[in-house]
Amino acid sequence: MTTRHNGAHTSVDTSGALAQSASQRRKIASFTNYRDAERAVDYLSDNKFPVGRTAIIGGDVRMVEQVIGRMNWGRALLNGATSGAVPGLFFGWIFGLFDLINPLVAAFTLALYGLVFGALIGAVMGAVFYALQRGRRDFSSVTMMVPSRYDLVVDEEVADEAQRLLSSLTPAGGAS
Repeated sequence: MTTRHNGAHTSVDTSGALAQSASQRRKIASFTNYRDAERAVDYLSDNKFPVGRTAIIGGDVRMVEQVIGRMNWGRALLNGATSGAVPGLFFGWIFGLFDLINPLVAAFTLALYGLVFGALIGAVMGAVFYALQRGRRDFSSVTMMVPSRYDLVVDEEVADEAQRLLSSLTPAGGAS
Protein backbone atom coordinates (compact mmCIF):
# COMPACT_ATOMS: atom_id res chain seq x y z
CA MET A 1 0.00 0.00 0.00
CA THR A 2 1.37 3.42 -0.91
CA THR A 3 0.24 6.66 0.68
CA ARG A 4 0.93 10.23 -0.47
CA HIS A 5 1.80 12.87 2.13
CA ASN A 6 3.08 16.35 1.17
CA GLY A 7 4.11 15.21 -2.30
CA ALA A 8 6.24 12.27 -1.06
CA HIS A 9 5.41 8.61 -1.45
CA THR A 10 5.56 6.40 1.60
CA SER A 11 5.32 2.63 1.35
CA VAL A 12 3.54 0.81 4.16
CA ASP A 13 3.69 -2.99 4.45
CA THR A 14 0.58 -3.87 6.46
CA SER A 15 1.23 -7.63 6.41
CA GLY A 16 4.66 -7.11 7.98
CA ALA A 17 3.16 -4.83 10.62
CA LEU A 18 0.64 -7.52 11.57
CA ALA A 19 3.31 -10.20 11.74
CA GLN A 20 5.57 -7.95 13.81
CA SER A 21 2.71 -7.08 16.17
CA ALA A 22 1.86 -10.76 16.67
CA SER A 23 5.45 -11.61 17.55
CA GLN A 24 5.63 -8.81 20.15
CA ARG A 25 2.89 -10.14 22.36
CA ARG A 26 3.03 -11.36 25.92
CA LYS A 27 1.00 -14.17 27.44
CA ILE A 28 -0.84 -12.66 30.39
CA ALA A 29 -3.08 -15.59 31.35
CA SER A 30 -3.77 -19.20 30.52
CA PHE A 31 -7.11 -20.99 30.84
CA THR A 32 -8.22 -24.61 30.71
CA ASN A 33 -11.44 -23.79 28.86
CA TYR A 34 -12.48 -21.27 26.25
CA ARG A 35 -15.34 -19.85 28.31
CA ASP A 36 -12.91 -18.50 30.93
CA ALA A 37 -10.64 -16.96 28.28
CA GLU A 38 -13.66 -15.35 26.65
CA ARG A 39 -14.80 -14.06 30.04
CA ALA A 40 -11.39 -12.45 30.61
CA VAL A 41 -11.48 -10.63 27.25
CA ASP A 42 -15.05 -9.53 27.91
CA TYR A 43 -13.93 -8.16 31.30
CA LEU A 44 -11.11 -6.25 29.61
CA SER A 45 -13.62 -4.85 27.10
CA ASP A 46 -16.00 -3.80 29.87
CA ASN A 47 -13.10 -1.85 31.42
CA LYS A 48 -12.41 0.05 28.15
CA PHE A 49 -9.23 -1.92 27.36
CA PRO A 50 -8.35 -1.97 23.61
CA VAL A 51 -9.33 -5.60 23.03
CA GLY A 52 -8.29 -5.36 19.38
CA ARG A 53 -4.78 -5.84 20.72
CA THR A 54 -5.54 -9.21 22.31
CA ALA A 55 -5.78 -12.77 21.02
CA ILE A 56 -6.93 -16.09 22.45
CA ILE A 57 -4.61 -18.85 21.25
CA GLY A 58 -5.51 -22.52 21.66
CA GLY A 59 -2.49 -24.65 22.53
CA ASP A 60 -1.67 -28.36 22.65
CA VAL A 61 -4.30 -29.12 20.05
CA ARG A 62 -5.43 -32.70 19.52
CA MET A 63 -7.80 -34.19 17.01
CA VAL A 64 -10.87 -35.93 18.44
CA GLU A 65 -13.07 -38.10 16.25
CA GLN A 66 -16.38 -38.74 17.96
CA VAL A 67 -18.15 -41.83 16.61
CA ILE A 68 -21.85 -41.08 16.34
CA GLY A 69 -23.23 -44.36 15.03
CA ARG A 70 -23.04 -47.34 12.73
CA MET A 71 -23.02 -46.81 8.99
CA ASN A 72 -25.34 -49.00 6.94
CA TRP A 73 -27.18 -48.71 3.63
CA GLY A 74 -30.10 -46.83 5.15
CA ARG A 75 -27.90 -44.27 6.89
CA ALA A 76 -25.75 -43.85 3.75
CA LEU A 77 -28.86 -43.15 1.69
CA LEU A 78 -30.32 -40.80 4.31
CA ASN A 79 -27.06 -38.86 4.78
CA GLY A 80 -26.68 -38.53 1.01
CA ALA A 81 -30.30 -37.46 0.53
CA THR A 82 -29.99 -34.84 3.26
CA SER A 83 -26.76 -33.42 1.88
CA GLY A 84 -28.27 -33.24 -1.61
CA ALA A 85 -31.66 -31.86 -0.62
CA VAL A 86 -30.37 -28.65 0.96
CA PRO A 87 -28.43 -27.33 -2.06
CA GLY A 88 -31.21 -28.57 -4.37
CA LEU A 89 -33.76 -26.57 -2.40
CA PHE A 90 -31.55 -23.49 -2.47
CA PHE A 91 -30.79 -23.62 -6.21
CA GLY A 92 -34.42 -24.31 -7.08
CA TRP A 93 -35.54 -21.34 -5.04
CA ILE A 94 -32.92 -19.05 -6.64
CA PHE A 95 -33.88 -20.11 -10.17
CA GLY A 96 -37.56 -19.65 -9.35
CA LEU A 97 -36.96 -16.03 -8.41
CA PHE A 98 -35.95 -15.32 -12.02
CA ASP A 99 -39.52 -15.92 -13.25
CA LEU A 100 -40.76 -12.42 -14.03
CA ILE A 101 -44.47 -13.36 -14.32
CA ASN A 102 -45.05 -15.02 -10.96
CA PRO A 103 -41.79 -15.29 -8.97
CA LEU A 104 -43.36 -16.49 -5.70
CA VAL A 105 -45.13 -19.52 -7.20
CA ALA A 106 -42.18 -20.34 -9.45
CA ALA A 107 -39.72 -20.05 -6.55
CA PHE A 108 -41.82 -22.36 -4.39
CA THR A 109 -42.37 -24.90 -7.19
CA LEU A 110 -38.76 -24.97 -8.33
CA ALA A 111 -37.55 -25.13 -4.72
CA LEU A 112 -39.72 -28.20 -4.21
CA TYR A 113 -38.42 -29.80 -7.42
CA GLY A 114 -34.88 -28.90 -6.41
CA LEU A 115 -35.39 -30.49 -3.00
CA VAL A 116 -36.65 -33.75 -4.49
CA PHE A 117 -34.07 -33.87 -7.29
CA GLY A 118 -31.22 -32.96 -4.90
CA ALA A 119 -32.33 -35.64 -2.42
CA LEU A 120 -32.42 -38.30 -5.15
CA ILE A 121 -29.01 -37.37 -6.53
CA GLY A 122 -27.59 -37.16 -2.99
CA ALA A 123 -29.00 -40.58 -2.06
CA VAL A 124 -27.47 -42.14 -5.18
CA MET A 125 -24.11 -40.51 -4.40
CA GLY A 126 -24.30 -41.66 -0.77
CA ALA A 127 -24.96 -45.22 -1.90
CA VAL A 128 -22.09 -45.12 -4.41
CA PHE A 129 -19.60 -43.82 -1.85
CA TYR A 130 -20.74 -46.37 0.74
CA ALA A 131 -20.38 -49.20 -1.79
CA LEU A 132 -16.89 -48.03 -2.74
CA GLN A 133 -15.76 -48.29 0.89
CA ARG A 134 -16.53 -52.05 0.89
CA GLY A 135 -17.13 -52.22 4.65
CA ARG A 136 -13.82 -50.62 5.66
CA ARG A 137 -15.48 -47.79 7.56
CA ASP A 138 -18.88 -48.87 8.84
CA PHE A 139 -19.41 -45.96 11.21
CA SER A 140 -20.26 -42.26 11.14
CA SER A 141 -18.17 -39.74 13.01
CA VAL A 142 -17.55 -36.06 13.58
CA THR A 143 -13.97 -34.78 13.75
CA MET A 144 -12.97 -31.75 15.79
CA MET A 145 -9.80 -30.06 16.99
CA VAL A 146 -9.67 -29.59 20.77
CA PRO A 147 -7.02 -27.44 22.54
CA SER A 148 -6.04 -28.35 26.08
CA ARG A 149 -5.35 -24.73 27.04
CA TYR A 150 -6.22 -21.21 25.89
CA ASP A 151 -3.56 -18.51 26.26
CA LEU A 152 -4.58 -14.86 26.39
CA VAL A 153 -1.88 -12.80 24.70
CA VAL A 154 -1.72 -9.01 24.50
CA ASP A 155 0.49 -6.56 22.62
CA GLU A 156 3.59 -5.82 24.69
CA GLU A 157 2.82 -2.09 24.94
CA VAL A 158 -0.45 -2.67 26.82
CA ALA A 159 0.32 -5.97 28.58
CA ASP A 160 0.95 -4.40 31.99
CA GLU A 161 -2.41 -2.63 31.89
CA ALA A 162 -4.16 -5.87 30.91
CA GLN A 163 -2.51 -7.78 33.75
CA ARG A 164 -3.48 -5.05 36.20
CA LEU A 165 -7.11 -5.20 35.07
CA LEU A 166 -7.24 -9.00 35.14
CA SER A 167 -5.78 -9.12 38.66
CA SER A 168 -9.09 -7.68 39.91
CA LEU A 169 -11.18 -10.23 38.01
CA THR A 170 -12.59 -12.86 40.35
CA PRO A 171 -11.49 -16.31 39.15
CA ALA A 172 -14.19 -18.52 37.75
CA GLY A 173 -11.91 -21.54 37.67
CA GLY A 174 -9.33 -22.39 35.05
CA ALA A 175 -7.15 -19.24 35.29
CA SER A 176 -3.51 -19.65 36.11
